[in-house]
Amino acid sequence: MDVSQEAEMLRNVPLFSGLSASELKLLAFTSEVHSFAPGDTLMRQGDPADCAYVILEGDAEVLARTPAGEFVVATLGPNAMPGEIGILTDAPRSATVRAKSRVRALRISPDVFLRLASGRPERALHVMRQLSAHIAKDLHTLAALKEELSKAQAAAAAVQNAPR
Repeated sequence: MDVSQEAEMLRNVPLFSGLSASELKLLAFTSEVHSFAPGDTLMRQGDPADCAYVILEGDAEVLARTPAGEFVVATLGPNAMPGEIGILTDAPRSATVRAKSRVRALRISPDVFLRLASGRPERALHVMRQLSAHIAKDLHTLAALKEELSKAQAAAAAVQNAPR
């Protein structure tokens, strides 16, 4: 796959949908293609956010670590971009992302991403809107997970307290 094909694939990433053809080519040219086998880790929870990935092919799982162990929070496919919030906030990774199938992804450096995200006011606004929608979706998912956890805890307590 050449830079033009990668640039065309990047057009399908919501965060980059407002970029011009030349900006997409620059992004593709400055990014590195990485391949991951099933089970390989793209990023690990707690590690520094040193890049974001754009998944070109394959599926990856987002895993959160808790005292009870890891659990799958989401599955990401082509055009997903794990790691973008970490490079924007310069915060450690909030989750682990692991290849579920063979994954081909573009590794995007923070410098390139931030330069593109803030180059023009309308582009910065587009990025803010996309990230806000992403965060709103995550908050909705978190609320649903909390509700499921409460139900599971109540059911476990009921079983534990049931007369024997």
